[in-house]
Amino acid sequence: MKSRFLSIAALGLVASTMAFAAQAAEVKNIVIVHGALADGSGWRKTADILEKDGFNVTVVQEPISSLADDVAATKRVLDLQTGPSLLVGHSYGGMVITEAGSRPDVAGLVYVAAFQPDRGESLISLASSKPAGSMNIRETKDGQYLYLDPATFAADFAADLPKDEAAFLAKSQVFASKAAFTAKIENPAWKTKKSWAVVASDDRSINPELERSMAKRAGSDVTEIKGSHAVFASQPEKVAAVIEKAAKDAGR
Repeated sequence: MKSRFLSIAALGLVASTMAFAAQAAEVKNIVIVHGALADGSGWRKTADILEKDGFNVTVVQEPISSLADDVAATKRVLDLQTGPSLLVGHSYGGMVITEAGSRPDVAGLVYVAAFQPDRGESLISLASSKPAGSMNIRETKDGQYLYLDPATFAADFAADLPKDEAAFLAKSQVFASKAAFTAKIENPAWKTKKSWAVVASDDRSINPELERSMAKRAGSDVTEIKGSHAVFASQPEKVAAVIEKAAKDAGR
């Protein structure tokens, strides 16, 4: 009987050790979720830095047809990873990683000039609480989707990028459904996961004060970077450094 008890105890110890090792596994997978009114191509410079430094980077090209669709697209990419992943979200992408990030294989969340919602909040409710200014957002003819006027895209979204880069972002933007912007968060992952936040101090799309208050509420590790809403493209070295630090800390 004593021998059987010791065997069961030993198995429990092995299981506990394995679980701890899994939680402390080095994080090498970076899954990036781009924001609305943009696509994943703007993350090329940041991704290249991360890849050069030994990380496996995947960019989710979510459809922005609904929050549920975008969460599903993110989970499909997470399913392809081996080992723990760090989820990185920009702007609306913060809504997506907040809902998708509760999985056990997600080691942490990085919000880059992003919305960081609590339960019951939507992008619209957050953006309306601390307006950033007048963005020239227009509706498509069917009234279902929104886009940023290419003529003012640079000033509103990417004021610190070279003109040709900002123009390309404007041309490659993904239109966002109104349904995605009004969807409410049900299960905020930052309540159970470590999180980090980049506040873009010159952001004209999300009020920097809103970015600060959301990050404070979530207890995120905050880094302020002087940059536009497209800080991931204009300051790739600094954004990559935050992501790498988060990956290192998340693996502890």
